[in-house]
Amino acid sequence: MAQFKLDGVAIVVGATGGIGREVALTFAEAGVKGILLADLVTSAEVAEQTKFLASNPAFKCLSTRVDVTDVASVDDMVKLAVETFGRIDYCVNAFGVDVAEYVPFQQTSPEDYDRVLAINTKGPFLVTRAVGRAMLSQKPVQVDLGRLGHRDVGRGSIVNVSSAAALVAVPGKVPYVTSKHAVTGVTKAAAIDFKSACIRVNQVCPTWVRTPMFEEECRRVPQMPELLNKISPIKRPIEPDEVAAACLYLCSPSAVSVNGHTLTLDTGLLVGPTIG
Repeated sequence: MAQFKLDGVAIVVGATGGIGREVALTFAEAGVKGILLADLVTSAEVAEQTKFLASNPAFKCLSTRVDVTDVASVDDMVKLAVETFGRIDYCVNAFGVDVAEYVPFQQTSPEDYDRVLAINTKGPFLVTRAVGRAMLSQKPVQVDLGRLGHRDVGRGSIVNVSSAAALVAVPGKVPYVTSKHAVTGVTKAAAIDFKSACIRVNQVCPTWVRTPMFEEECRRVPQMPELLNKISPIKRPIEPDEVAAACLYLCSPSAVSVNGHTLTLDTGLLVGPTIG
């Protein structure tokens, strides 16, 4: 469908992770002109995969290192994207870390609290701030939707990949839960301040996703797969490509009216308990 094709330039931050990698591959398949892959380390493998899957014949991919907790590093990343591609149409923040150990509130390490919030909360703030500035300086664009005609899609779309822990609490993970709740604030604050410029900021909040972080959680909590089998209708963790599809929707022309929104991917778990 034309509404789910992308025809612009994307930054994927956290591009070597399970979700970030799938976002990059999905966006390449959807038709973007270019992608800047950003992470603590560069990945030639992900870059080559995006080139192989790209549906746009003019596709270009670039990989760079970024420290999302450092203002200068984030600003350099955005500057590189603008210098290379001319503009930024989509940005997906798909990075994050878990707590060092699962402990009750009163045993939480202040050092670990600072570490997790620096990455999970300050990171999205710095990236959204820098990307938003770049988007403010560029002209809105229109896309051709075929039988639907041309549609104004604004100056850009930013998506924060957060967690269902932005909506509810889980035991033993004070820094993580706090950081994800704060991402909701970053998302809504950015959305309200950028909306008059037609820049959209939304977040995706999945429950457990099949990533290295989930594998580590299963190691720490061996009963996790059995628990998911009992409480989730799909009886498995969410796949990274399913999260990427949600990010694609929020960046697509179909979501021009969606701003400051939390798209929850939870298989219905947060609706309430299942009885019987």
